[in-house]
Amino acid sequence: MGPRNGDGFGDISADASLGAGLTDSCAACHGRPRSSAGFGGDVFTRPDSRDAPHLFGLGIIEMLADEITQDLRKSRDQAIAKAKGGRGSVEVALESKGISYGKIRVNPDGSVDPSHLEGVDPDLRVRPFFHHGGTISIREFVVGALNGEMGMEAFDPDLSKASVGEEVVTPSGMVLNGKTDTIEAPVVFSESDDSDRDGVANEVPVSLVDHLEFYLLNYFKPAIGRETKDSQKGQRLFQDIQCTSCHIQNLVIERDRRVADVETTYDRRRGIFNDLFAVATPLFQEVQGSGSPSVKKPNGKRFVVKNIYADFKRHDLGSNFWERNFDGSLTKEFMTEPLWGVGTTAPYGHDGRSIDLWSVIMRHGGEAKNARDRFARLSDEQQGQVIDFLQTLVLFPPDDTASNLNPGDSQSQNFPQYGHGNIALPALFNNPSDLE
Repeated sequence: MGPRNGDGFGDISADASLGAGLTDSCAACHGRPRSSAGFGGDVFTRPDSRDAPHLFGLGIIEMLADEITQDLRKSRDQAIAKAKGGRGSVEVALESKGISYGKIRVNPDGSVDPSHLEGVDPDLRVRPFFHHGGTISIREFVVGALNGEMGMEAFDPDLSKASVGEEVVTPSGMVLNGKTDTIEAPVVFSESDDSDRDGVANEVPVSLVDHLEFYLLNYFKPAIGRETKDSQKGQRLFQDIQCTSCHIQNLVIERDRRVADVETTYDRRRGIFNDLFAVATPLFQEVQGSGSPSVKKPNGKRFVVKNIYADFKRHDLGSNFWERNFDGSLTKEFMTEPLWGVGTTAPYGHDGRSIDLWSVIMRHGGEAKNARDRFARLSDEQQGQVIDFLQTLVLFPPDDTASNLNPGDSQSQNFPQYGHGNIALPALFNNPSDLE
């Protein structure tokens, strides 16, 4: 149950983690499939529970949300300049990456009317982490989870500075600006602090936070599993019934901060253990020195993210998805869940209350009611084809997935328990000639 350091008493409406209990590893909530930064079971942080999302593609999600935020704020700032420049009130539609976030009206004094925004907060910050959209960065997520879920206090100078209004750039390149965003402070403000009074300070060194941020930034995207004629028809039907109005298939990162990309697809011949084969492509332009670890400079180029199926907005999907809070209120809007990996992450919904894909689709209402009704009008065969398509979007265990980094060896003794190949991380994160 982890290193308990408190009595568990407090205001659960202010700190929902009090009801969750403590764990002894990240894998307790994000450990399926085997040996992956995947997903876990329900966590009792709300009366109706929360289903822990998977962590595949987390860095891509952080980058897309941050770039969308920058685009929206740039449009807002340009409108403010026009309005204050004597052009009267200015109304501007807010859009980024082909996604509409409604519109704002800027008055001549520079004040902004946000009443017609859609799916984003008035500060125009897209918060992609947690189902309700609560956190902007991997680093905040890591430090918060270490404490909230594992009882481990991590000092972090970057979050400490940003939380009091400074601007910092994390080791993985994420800009945290305390002047424009509310950044959650760590529970300790120095390496010598022991706020839980358990007699242990510096429970998580800053270097480990750096490594976790880098690891999750570069963690693999979900895979595309075996496709059939039925699944391909299902993909077309998914578009025809307009599920893709919110679950947008492909999005573009303008400046990719990762050092590698891993594309994993169905390959019956090379996919020794699970019919999947991964191809890793370096995205860094140079390696600076050697040591522990060497520094890799990302290319920072444009990258097309395929098959993510998300729009980075909050939506009200009707009363079947509303969530009770401990104070009796209801949370009605949730972030669109990226569908990559959905074929292997049952149960479904932010609360894990839908046992299969058909059930969670039929549970949709509110803003998604029309798409749900179009799905309901499909024949049984067509509905099955849509489900077949969704089941091609899968997660995978890296240790059991052959790749161009380690394709495996069928001549190994006791094959395939040995020699089945894997995604060999040292080749991505270290110097190939100096494995540190």
